[in-house]
Amino acid sequence: MHFTVDAFRSTPPFDILAKLFGQPEHTDWLDESLSWKQTCYIGDWSFLPQTRFRGPGVPELFSGISVNSFRRFPAGASKHIVQTNTHGHVMSEGILTRLDEEDYVFHGPGGDWARYNLEHGDFKATAEDEDWFVYQVSGPASIPLLLDLTGDERLLDTPYMHTVPITLAGHPVRALRQGMTGEVGFELQGPREIGGAVYDAVVQAGQKYGIRRLGNRAAPVNHLENAVPTRNLDYLPALYEPEQADFLAHLLGSPWHIPRAFIAGSFQGESLRDYYRDPVELGWTRQISFDHTFLGDAVLKERLAEPARVLRTLVWNSDDVLDVHRSLYGDGPHHTFMDMPRDLRGHLWMDRVERGGVPVGTATSRGYSYYFRKMLSLAVLNVADAEIGTQVDVVWGDPGDPVKRIRATVAKAPFKRVRSRDGLRAHLAAYRAGSGPAA
Repeated sequence: MHFTVDAFRSTPPFDILAKLFGQPEHTDWLDESLSWKQTCYIGDWSFLPQTRFRGPGVPELFSGISVNSFRRFPAGASKHIVQTNTHGHVMSEGILTRLDEEDYVFHGPGGDWARYNLEHGDFKATAEDEDWFVYQVSGPASIPLLLDLTGDERLLDTPYMHTVPITLAGHPVRALRQGMTGEVGFELQGPREIGGAVYDAVVQAGQKYGIRRLGNRAAPVNHLENAVPTRNLDYLPALYEPEQADFLAHLLGSPWHIPRAFIAGSFQGESLRDYYRDPVELGWTRQISFDHTFLGDAVLKERLAEPARVLRTLVWNSDDVLDVHRSLYGDGPHHTFMDMPRDLRGHLWMDRVERGGVPVGTATSRGYSYYFRKMLSLAVLNVADAEIGTQVDVVWGDPGDPVKRIRATVAKAPFKRVRSRDGLRAHLAAYRAGSGPAA
């Protein structure tokens, strides 16, 4: 199989994000995007595929295809698993939870790669599909809300990226402490058949806390503010190499494969490799361990020792952004349409970033933060051009459209203050005292 960039420059079905997150808005996206900073939300990530792995060989299986260490992985713990190819580029990623000694569940498309290696290797393990609901409940009010619902104070002592079994709406549920938004919160998980009862109970009990249901227009904004790079939105998974030909054939028909990759923006790579990224560039250095052998380990050891590019946030100049919108109201050609709050069709929208007219990186996930009243994007920039406060230009315009150079300022990533690892008892005390932190 041979794939070209042109094959990926097409328009996805408009409802592609709706198939993932559901309803576009429940109140409206402006209101919903404030929830994880001011109150709390419930968001539905049940669209992620889940794979159950069992057996004593599961750690060995994942160790060989992941950058993560498995020397310490107690039952109840979860890991953000990052899988790379022989060139050190990210193939996929997801969350692996160890439910029991020989029982694991993987959330995300990376389960396909693990299953493929299981089927083509010699591991004492099995794999099967699961069908769970996955609801994120996050924001300052999420902790008192969940205590009201469960009465289970073990939640307050749950370490970050660990799970605790709870009872909610009369059903056993697993609660994973995680921080997709950069705020405190838990992810509720369990069999799909009880998902409706759990969701309704959270929404009802959350009314006193100002809970919002998160629609698909606002959901991607939390990835942007908290600098969570997303497959097919910030990078192309490195699946399209000759050595992955058999795996690609294995994936045909999967909703996580080619139908989910659509390239747009001013950056025009010569090959698909120009749209790949490695874990260092995406800010996932904490996950990388060299206590084991894995695909691309030698390459990543060099890149980690001397990074060439790093992840940053860009703050776009508001006047220049307004010029893009203003062009729609004049005569003649207009600039490429800039959707709000983000591209809603599911593109990997990658724009060229320049400094003094010289390319220095790429910008992705361009989106409007109503909380910060800024247009932001993530950006992978050359280290020499990534100092906070550096002025750059984002080249806005699809190929063939009029070009607009938008001034931008390099800022830290994540852009918002991160509180996901805060002590929950101190957080709860501050919330009840009325002095809980603002984002």
